[in-house]
Amino acid sequence: MSTTAPTGPAPARPGRRSSVRLLGLLVALAALAAVAVLSIGFGARFLSPGEVWAGLWDPASPSYRIVHEMRLPRTLLGLMVGMGLGLAGAIMQALTRNPLADPGLLGINAGASAAVATAAVFFGVSTFFGYVWFALAGAAIVTAMVYAVGGGRSATPARLALAGAALNATLYSYVSAVLLSDTDSIDRLRFWTVGSLASADFATVERLLPFFAAGLLAGLLVARPLNALSLGDDAARALGARPSLIRVAVIVAVTLLCGSATAACGPIVFIGLLIPHMVRPFTGPDLRWLLPYTAVLAPVLLLGADVLGRVLGSPGELQVGTVTAVLGGPLFLYLVRAAK
Repeated sequence: MSTTAPTGPAPARPGRRSSVRLLGLLVALAALAAVAVLSIGFGARFLSPGEVWAGLWDPASPSYRIVHEMRLPRTLLGLMVGMGLGLAGAIMQALTRNPLADPGLLGINAGASAAVATAAVFFGVSTFFGYVWFALAGAAIVTAMVYAVGGGRSATPARLALAGAALNATLYSYVSAVLLSDTDSIDRLRFWTVGSLASADFATVERLLPFFAAGLLAGLLVARPLNALSLGDDAARALGARPSLIRVAVIVAVTLLCGSATAACGPIVFIGLLIPHMVRPFTGPDLRWLLPYTAVLAPVLLLGADVLGRVLGSPGELQVGTVTAVLGGPLFLYLVRAAK
């Protein structure tokens, strides 16, 4: 007596799945290139793609000065900040196994902001290179505090979220109080406090680059060990990983990425939360795919929000931190509802 095996769709082969993911990554890179062109083109004066191209390469072009002095530094800064915040959120979510982990929601951006406000008001610091050291220290301290208060190795998503929310509220109250005590600091940091790319220049981009590159390298190198750590400490050790070293590397990467981004642009929320959520259904939990997708799509969201702010606020602009906050809330609620 013969039996017939049930028919149905064959499972995707690993090679085909990798090919699809690679194709998706190429599409994401094309989207990043497109939004970068839009970022350079939109402003007080609109530049067509042809004018953007001429402004990039032809010193005799009327758009050359606009592109090189204003639009290109702003786009490059948005690219680095978006990539940094997205990667920081992705590796934090992997380390804590908490889908709500985000530099903004867990208070890390608030720690960097509080340190920068302290530097500006009490120490008279007024440059990025001065801010960044305070921002890194503030981000590192708050990262360690949230992880410790949330329970360390036994941390749960709820405890981490509560610890981050408490520190977030406390630190932003401190920032408001400190800035209100000094009118000069309010004038100097009024756009920075809501998250802005408006003051971008090549000097800021160049000074941010070493910190960003170091954080990016640390974040990418930790991808494979973090995959092992997701199986538990004992399984990670059996696979040759060192859990304590992995945790230190993640804290270093998050501190460098979030601290330098906050020093340059101020606190920008939801980038590190939304993008990993959006790409994880396609990439799966494997960080070797999740991190590259996040690194490409996070700046797409940030630069897209910056372009939208310039369009909606014309002839002025809405700061990018405001736009990401307005867009991020509903998008996050949709993702939470869709995950049920």
